[in-house]
Amino acid sequence: MQVIFAYKNFAANRAVSHIGLGVTALNTAKSMRANGIQADVWPIIGAAELRNRLRTTSAVTHVVISAPWIQTPDLAQLCAEFPEVRFAVNCHSNLGFLQADPSAMRLVREGLDLGRCTWNFQIAANCERLARWVEVAYGAPCLCLPNVYHLELSHASREPYKGCTLRIGAFGATRALKNLLTAAGAAVEIANARRADLEFWISSGRNEGAGPVVDAVRQMVQVLPHVKLIENGWQTWPQFRQTVHHMHLLLQPSYTESFNVVTADGVAEGVPSVVSDAIEWAPSNWKAKVDDAGDIAKVGLKLLNDRRAAKQGLDALKKHNRNAFEHWKLFLD
Repeated sequence: MQVIFAYKNFAANRAVSHIGLGVTALNTAKSMRANGIQADVWPIIGAAELRNRLRTTSAVTHVVISAPWIQTPDLAQLCAEFPEVRFAVNCHSNLGFLQADPSAMRLVREGLDLGRCTWNFQIAANCERLARWVEVAYGAPCLCLPNVYHLELSHASREPYKGCTLRIGAFGATRALKNLLTAAGAAVEIANARRADLEFWISSGRNEGAGPVVDAVRQMVQVLPHVKLIENGWQTWPQFRQTVHHMHLLLQPSYTESFNVVTADGVAEGVPSVVSDAIEWAPSNWKAKVDDAGDIAKVGLKLLNDRRAAKQGLDALKKHNRNAFEHWKLFLD
C-alpha cells in the first residue's frame, strides 16, 4: 500500500510549500508512516503533473487530493487510466470557508456524480459535519478523512504566565470568518486585567478577501501605549512553530473551522488556545462565545493561570488523532 497526498502548490519554489494544505498533508503522511503505512506528499500544479508522476510510480494504491480544485473531466481521466488506484478529493473546510471559492460546491456535486459512475473515486470531507451534510443534501456517500496531526514523542511544556510582557497570537490567513478584530479586543482586555504590556501577534502577507480587517485592528490599538501590534510575515512551518512557542496564549475564535492547524501547533508547543465551538476537538474549557470579546478574554485569563491547560490540549488532540485514524482505515482498507 502506498498513499499519496497531493495538494496544489502555490509556492514559487515548486518543491517546497508551507501553506496550510501542505502542512496538513505532511502531518497526515507522517502519522501514516508512524503506523506502518507508506505515504508521501506531492505538491503539484495540476492534473497533468499528477498523471505524469503516477505513470512513473507503479506502487501507488491511494491518492488523496487536498481540496476541490482539479476539474472533473481530469479526475475522470485519472480514474480511467489508473483503475486500480483509489482516488478521493478531500474538502479541506466546512461550508463557511468553502463559500470563498465559487467553484468548490460545483466540483463537489460533479465529484459525487463521478463517484456514482466509477469504482475508484469518492468525495470526502475532513470533518464529520460536512460529510454528513453532503450525504443528507445530495443522497450520496461522502467519506470522512479528518486531519491527523503528527505529535512527536516529546512535547513542549509551559509554566503559567507570571508577568512581564504578555504575548498573545491570533494567527492564520486574514479572512473575515477568522474573527480577528474580536480576538484583538479580547487580547486587550486580557492585558488590562493583568495590568501587563501586550504584544499582539498576527500573521501578515495573506489577505484572503478580508478587506480592511488588519487596518481595523491597527486603529483599535494605536492609541493604547501598552499594546504593540506585531505583524508577523508568512513563515515556513518550522519557523512558525518557533513563533508559536514564543507565545503565552493563542486566540482562534473562528466562526467556522473543520480542524484548525494553528491550535494544534499550539498544543505541540505547550501553548493553549481560546477557540470557538467550531473547533470541536479542543477541550471544552478552551471554548468561548464566538461573538463576545469579554467571554474570550474570560476564558483566556483562566487558561493563562491553569497549569493543566497544555496537558488537556494534548490529551484532546491525541483523542482526535485516534478517532481520525479510524475514519482513514475505512478508506485505506
